[in-house]
Amino acid sequence: MADRIHPTVVIEDGAELGADVQIGPFCTIGAGVRLGDGCRLMSHVVLSGETTIGSGNRFFPFATVGVEPQDLKFKGEVTRLEIGSGNTFRESCTVHVGTGGGGGVTRIGNDNFLMAYAHIAHDCQLGDGIIMANAATLAGHVTIMDRAMVGAFSGVHQFCRVGREAFVGGYSVITQDAMPYILTVGNRATSHGINTLGLKRRSVPAETLTALRNAYRAIFRSKLGRQEGLAQARQEWGDVPHVDELIRFITESERGVVV
Repeated sequence: MADRIHPTVVIEDGAELGADVQIGPFCTIGAGVRLGDGCRLMSHVVLSGETTIGSGNRFFPFATVGVEPQDLKFKGEVTRLEIGSGNTFRESCTVHVGTGGGGGVTRIGNDNFLMAYAHIAHDCQLGDGIIMANAATLAGHVTIMDRAMVGAFSGVHQFCRVGREAFVGGYSVITQDAMPYILTVGNRATSHGINTLGLKRRSVPAETLTALRNAYRAIFRSKLGRQEGLAQARQEWGDVPHVDELIRFITESERGVVV
């Protein structure tokens, strides 16, 4: 398929476009943008900054990607945005480049689905297969691990992490790390056990679900202290990879985890 670029599109000198791209009316592509093969921009999309985009990404109307961060410390230093392949950016989604003080790079992996009005701030690090529902908002320096779900109108505080295959419910406020495989909901958020439905959909074996459930209860819902609960979980179920990851996530947390 040949490139299809509407005559109203503005492409600044220096921009690099891959093969088979489709760019709809009134889009703007900045000089520092490198757009991969097979990407599709519907209309009124802005791609800016030092932004590298992989193949097969889709950008819906008014998505604004690669603009300056909303950080008062930002002084115009050259920072970047790196986006993988197969991602979807729905209407009015916003993504900012990094900051000099935060590592300089915002990263988004592959096959993520970012719904309308989702916001990814400077220096965020996103893995693969993530879903951010409508108006979900990430502050700066947030890390979202593979296949996590962040519900509509939820906000994640600066420097927080959301673990692998975690489920953050809609309208939640996350000010500490949301654990992998766990349901986290509310303002302020609390944890509500393992994400059973989501894990079943990913064909996680029943014995793994049982081990996760037992480990979670030992750590957070027993009469044991936190360190004693972690020790018991490690001893009894630590050979289960999901449990091992949960334990490591908790022990490595700098902000503490949502309980």
